[in-house]
Amino acid sequence: MNFILHPKFERQFLKLPTSVKDSFKERSLVFGRDIHNPILNTHALKGDKIGMFSINVTGDYRAIFYIENNIAVFYKIGRHSELYNK
Repeated sequence: MNFILHPKFERQFLKLPTSVKDSFKERSLVFGRDIHNPILNTHALKGDKIGMFSINVTGDYRAIFYIENNIAVFYKIGRHSELYNK
């Protein structure tokens, strides 16, 4: 699936440790080939994030995206606790 990075995602991405950036780059290649690859653990979100989805980047880091016009828009990236406890 084709994807783009939201400006908010880009700002958060720049602040991440290099290892997490590298993991996202690897996962984004997998995502581009198969959005439902088991390594990504792609799943729909609930509550105030209905309409959005999440993939695993590392053990604790997640990337949140939504789909608009058949393009995935990566909207946020961060630790699980940062993304879901707000």
